[in-house]
Amino acid sequence: MKTSRVSFAAALAAGSVLLLSGTAFAHVSVQPGDAAKGGYATINFKVPNERDNASTTQLEVNFPIDQPLTSVMPQDIPGWTVKIEKSKLDKPLTVHGKQINEAVTKVTWSGGKIEPGKFQQFPVSVGKLPEDADQMVFKAIQTYDNDEIVRWIEETKEGAAEPQNPAPVLKLTAAKDADHHDAGGKKTDAADGGKNADKNHEDGQTKAAKGGSDTTARALGVAGIVVGLGGIAFGVASRRRAS
Repeated sequence: MKTSRVSFAAALAAGSVLLLSGTAFAHVSVQPGDAAKGGYATINFKVPNERDNASTTQLEVNFPIDQPLTSVMPQDIPGWTVKIEKSKLDKPLTVHGKQINEAVTKVTWSGGKIEPGKFQQFPVSVGKLPEDADQMVFKAIQTYDNDEIVRWIEETKEGAAEPQNPAPVLKLTAAKDADHHDAGGKKTDAADGGKNADKNHEDGQTKAAKGGSDTTARALGVAGIVVGLGGIAFGVASRRRAS
């Protein structure tokens, strides 16, 4: 009896943990959760289906207008149609010498279906990421085929618990500054490699010349031996004739 009660309690606790963890983690999120500041990255909006009797048929992702991105390129997903909306910027941006007057503010995927118990990832190439911020918040709206709408728009406040419907967040990390050093190292290595190549070429030519001289000397030596042997044979034959 005691064993049965312990087993039942353990099973109930495990089920509660799974239920709570599923509720906590089964929300729209950004994968991976971080990217380098000032660069370009490919991120995925991961959308799980939280319902047992309905399918997700639309995802709307709102891009922060105060952190405009000049490049937003969604990847084609079979069965889904993507719509990109842009808005004019209050302050134009200059990227690669070109003035940008508008930026993407919303991307909507529709027409497909995420069935119960499944999830779908929506890849997007984005950039140039902000250099003066630590994160980007993408408020998302998930729509089901039973007309239910879930708004993942609540921002997590520092020091507070995660809200019930948190918005997807992309953490921005410091860009690596080792690229310049690597480039210098590569240039130095290339220069050293060139010097070594020249040296090896010269050594090869010297060895080839020495090898050619040795071969010539050997050939002359063999020819001398042959001539000498021929002279000895001629002398022996002459002596035999004289006798």
